[in-house]
Amino acid sequence: MPKQNADTTARSTTVSLGRGLELRSPVLLASGTVSYGEELSRLTDLSRIGGIVTKAISPEPRTGNPPQRIAETPCGMVNAIGLANVGLERFVSEKMPFLRTLDTAVIVNIAGKSIEDYATVITTLEQQEGIDGYEINLSCPNVKGECMIMGVSRDATSDIISQLRPLTDRHLMVKLTPNVTSISSIALAAEEAGADSVSLINTVVGMAVDYRTRKPLLTNVTGGLSGPAIKPIALAKVWEVYNAVRIPVVGMGGIAGFEDAMEFLLTGSRAIQIGTMNFIYPDIGRTIADRLEEHFSSPGTPSLENYTGSLITA
Repeated sequence: MPKQNADTTARSTTVSLGRGLELRSPVLLASGTVSYGEELSRLTDLSRIGGIVTKAISPEPRTGNPPQRIAETPCGMVNAIGLANVGLERFVSEKMPFLRTLDTAVIVNIAGKSIEDYATVITTLEQQEGIDGYEINLSCPNVKGECMIMGVSRDATSDIISQLRPLTDRHLMVKLTPNVTSISSIALAAEEAGADSVSLINTVVGMAVDYRTRKPLLTNVTGGLSGPAIKPIALAKVWEVYNAVRIPVVGMGGIAGFEDAMEFLLTGSRAIQIGTMNFIYPDIGRTIADRLEEHFSSPGTPSLENYTGSLITA
């Protein structure tokens, strides 16, 4: 029985993302910013939000890129972590026992070098209880020659999702990169191949340098820019994809408060993900979820369903 359904009937912010994924709140915490949930659970009440998206899992453990791999920038940060993770075996043995205890949705982010890698992770995790869906990461901007290649190609996106779809009846969310000519084209390919939702945007390729040393601040030279600085880009991409696909859009990119969340809902996000701000305010997800619940339960306020995508452009 999906654990996240416990109290959804009593809330004004319940959302359905399809294929049985029901969230008590549209607020999710983004992959890479909450690890596997255990540390953050000591600082906030995860049962008050819609769910968490775990750190990316690949078949084998990864150490990621060498330091320095995070640098602050105006209104954000750049990172080149390189998909560091504990690997599939340790995830199942060490992380899943805790994740099963959470009274919120658990979505596992999956990354790999090939379609076979993604298939291996899903096939293994299909034997595990306590997982409500998978986020297929086709959009990491700081791992050379891997998932980024698949995420910028319509054909490659279609190929991987069409091969993963038969492996699971759980929700398949596809994470999209903004570093493409047409993000709506990639989203349509994912939809046509069987994705249940798309999440966007992942980080924007950026870099930070020190003019005094004449060196980049990241060992990888470039990385992914996140935080409030990318919100206008994210809103534009969400609006573009919302008007191109029929499946739910999960918006992210620079959400730092209630007002930002409302803007993403307005431009078509059925749910949202909060990323970089988790590092600054670990309780931000619960805070925004509570504000949304208060807002949409107020008399005379349009329902969440009616408000979503209701941007007036004429």
